[in-house]
Amino acid sequence: MQPVHLPVQFFDAHHVSFAEQPPPTLSAWEQGEVDRIWQETTARNPAAFDGPLVGSLGVDLPTSGQLVANWARMTYRHRALRQLRPPEHVPGAVFVTVLLPTESGLAIGRGSSTTATPGRWTLPGGSAEPPPAGHALELEGLRQHAVRELAEELGIHMSEEELRLWTITRGRRFGSLGFHFLAPPASSTFVRRRHGDLAACESDHGVGPELDAVAFVSSRTEATRLGPGADYLPHVLDRYPPA
Repeated sequence: MQPVHLPVQFFDAHHVSFAEQPPPTLSAWEQGEVDRIWQETTARNPAAFDGPLVGSLGVDLPTSGQLVANWARMTYRHRALRQLRPPEHVPGAVFVTVLLPTESGLAIGRGSSTTATPGRWTLPGGSAEPPPAGHALELEGLRQHAVRELAEELGIHMSEEELRLWTITRGRRFGSLGFHFLAPPASSTFVRRRHGDLAACESDHGVGPELDAVAFVSSRTEATRLGPGADYLPHVLDRYPPA
């Protein structure tokens, strides 16, 4: 029997560090194609923003319990490389998520039409932004980003101290590196109310919510029934212990 290669690797590192690297070199043809594809993207979705992101360039595991994440400063348009290169030569993204337990399961949300992944179910979170030039990327910065994403997507405010790193995942196709933080439990009623208040407030200001729906799941089967989801989601649900 051939071994099964899951599309997501898990790392339970006790010590995490980050090593900044130069961004990948693009040929003149690749640069032209990246710019062309980005123009097509913004034509389809004017809300698309070529903002800064942390590109994932692989990991090193020097000793047991240690992980070194290699990263580079990039922007969203470089995701077009997924259409131009073999997957193993495409930089992934560093992203964060928050696992928010409730009595009905973990809270997940569906990306609205204005997001980069409309209709896709994910844990609350998003791609990490690089620190200012001359500053190092650190785990605490990713934790702060996770706190902001939770507030921006679900309207739930927590302190950084309330989140703990639960696990790290790496997608096998593009190597995107996910830092998954566990939050204290909340009630599903509270989560729905906070998300509803946030959505109403944003609609009053002429913008839609990042997540147009919220659900609660305890298994990959429940998540699959909802529709397309992030590649890491079913594997995280497999691994997450029941409440």
